[in-house]
Amino acid sequence: MTGFSFLTSLILRLLLVCIIETSGVQFGVHRVFTAINGRPMSLFTSLRYLVALHQHKHFGRAADACHITQPALSNAIRALEEEYGTTIVKRGRNFERFTPEGERILASALRVLREQEVLMQDIQSSVEHPVGRLILGAVPSVVPVAARFVGHLQRRYNGISIVLRSMSSPEIEGALENLSIDLALGYTQRLKPRIVEIKAVDQYQERYFLLRRAAQPHRDGLKIVKETIDWQAASHLPLCLLTPEMHNRSIVDHAFQQGGVTVKPIIETNSILTLGLSVIVGDVCSILPSAMVGVLRGYRELEAVPLISPTVLTPIGFMFAFTDRPSQAVRVALDLAKDPEWMAHLASHTGALVGL
Repeated sequence: MTGFSFLTSLILRLLLVCIIETSGVQFGVHRVFTAINGRPMSLFTSLRYLVALHQHKHFGRAADACHITQPALSNAIRALEEEYGTTIVKRGRNFERFTPEGERILASALRVLREQEVLMQDIQSSVEHPVGRLILGAVPSVVPVAARFVGHLQRRYNGISIVLRSMSSPEIEGALENLSIDLALGYTQRLKPRIVEIKAVDQYQERYFLLRRAAQPHRDGLKIVKETIDWQAASHLPLCLLTPEMHNRSIVDHAFQQGGVTVKPIIETNSILTLGLSVIVGDVCSILPSAMVGVLRGYRELEAVPLISPTVLTPIGFMFAFTDRPSQAVRVALDLAKDPEWMAHLASHTGALVGL
């Protein structure tokens, strides 16, 4: 086992050297080896701290996420700067930004950590029992679907640990490209040619409903009513909608435009949850995608009306950076995404919500 561990370590070191050299940042082999062997903290750990700082854009929050003190994280970043002979982070009283050299080092760090994770998963997994970590990003409107998915995945493969993050569409696209997430659930129609090839696995068509309070509470919870309402009629109601920067709002606005109207909501929010709760306690209606309507099915005082003219169908799917060597966690997640049992479960909580 000792010989195998040494070989694994050597492969990782050589991989690190190759990636750093091809990134355009000139570091010597001796410095890289010293960073791994000559410090109490491994280089991989320091690179994880660097990635955490990138994710949180704040020294204190990044330190909390890494379960260390802020001085420890700052010292690790300074050690990297000394090791590589360049400033990585622009500091004022707080974190400001990564320097151009820091951005290149960060890009290398993300690739190195991904390769390390893939190799570790290969070593620790068997065909029947995959082991590893999966980071899944999801746009807010599909988080309920993503939560169901990770529950199914963990139940089937208990060796997989999962991080589920709610992220905007631009955040997801950037994270897929820089490899800081493994998989994403979101709007596949936004996919465009990128430096990294992004593939998609279709899941369902997102439909839209007007959510309103029922005249009388329904017996068995939220009800999908048989009547429909067009977008033009919906525009005359007091509405709570998402804020304009969110992609879901752009879909809703476009539907109103197709219906020949514009709308001015009386409440705007960047929280999907607020769309539902404002209807429960306030004198407003809201427009929700099917996945969120399904979450509210326990509320007897609510009902959802299908929106038509136009009937908006938005494709939702899993997206991932294509590679000929995916991690074990990504491999089994993509297998589950195509599994008939999962697809049947998904159909009962999305789309037209026929069963409600």
